[in-house]
Amino acid sequence: MNKKLKKIITLSLPILLGVFLVWYVFSGLDDAELEKVKDSFRNANYWWVLLSIVFGALSHLSRAYRWQFLLDPLGYKPRFLNNFMAVAVTYLLNLAIPRSGEIGRATTLTKYEDVPFEKGFGTIVAERVADVLMLLLIILTAFLLQFDYFYGIISKSLPENPLKLGGIVVGVLAVAYLGFKFLQKSTNKIIVKIRGFVAGLVEGVKSIFSMKKKWAFIFHTVFIWVMYVAMFYVVTFALPETSNLSLATIIVGFVAGAISIALTNGGIGTYPYGVSKAFAIYGIAEASGVAFGWIMWTAQTAMVLVLGALAFIFLPIYNRNSKLS
Repeated sequence: MNKKLKKIITLSLPILLGVFLVWYVFSGLDDAELEKVKDSFRNANYWWVLLSIVFGALSHLSRAYRWQFLLDPLGYKPRFLNNFMAVAVTYLLNLAIPRSGEIGRATTLTKYEDVPFEKGFGTIVAERVADVLMLLLIILTAFLLQFDYFYGIISKSLPENPLKLGGIVVGVLAVAYLGFKFLQKSTNKIIVKIRGFVAGLVEGVKSIFSMKKKWAFIFHTVFIWVMYVAMFYVVTFALPETSNLSLATIIVGFVAGAISIALTNGGIGTYPYGVSKAFAIYGIAEASGVAFGWIMWTAQTAMVLVLGALAFIFLPIYNRNSKLS
């Protein structure tokens, strides 16, 4: 397979998956459920949706401000508005090509603030380490809140005989140990990349705690993710069917949505599907879950499109005026 064909397949697969899931979800709804989804869109309280967009914008502002804590030690002090517009460009580009936004963000700072690309990109990678850790923390929270559900599934599949159970535990530990040793010594390209990724995570964590303004950086990291959860939470009040959800439902739904975003461009198709399936665990009707997921996804995407488009327009104008002054 030549590189061009491989690139085309890599770029088109997420889009095709999203389109398939859109068809799959709506083809599984009967006429009454489809009408319920339409009614949800017509009758939703969009003031809550607007508040969600405000929280999303605040997370962008905080992310732009947090970035400076990583650039300062390198000797660069870009203007805050350039940082913010570069962040907005990131999310817009990621809608078209996943992970292209990070390259665009570093390129923007290189063009308008003379920050070397490799240094700017390095700070973005360090940021991602902090974000991955926060997502893992929220996933762990979701698991603990849903512990009874997972425990019930696991306990049903385990043998009642204690000797058999002990044998399984020993076997799992032995396989885990041998797997760990194999991963340590393997020269396989994929495994080497995984090892490098894990090493980068560890190094990134160390750099966070050794930076001069680490507590400010940690505060903004937590604030960004609180805003993400708040974006999700307030939209539950837009529909009567989701207005009284428990904390467990909200966290599990948020995690399902967050993970699904990585599967397709901006989560098209996967986001509503993932959220509706998470809500179904708690007895929320599929039509209500689908409606919520699409309203939430539409609000996020609209915010990204508007902020990103404005950033593309105003970046050259703002920086031309700055150079003239």
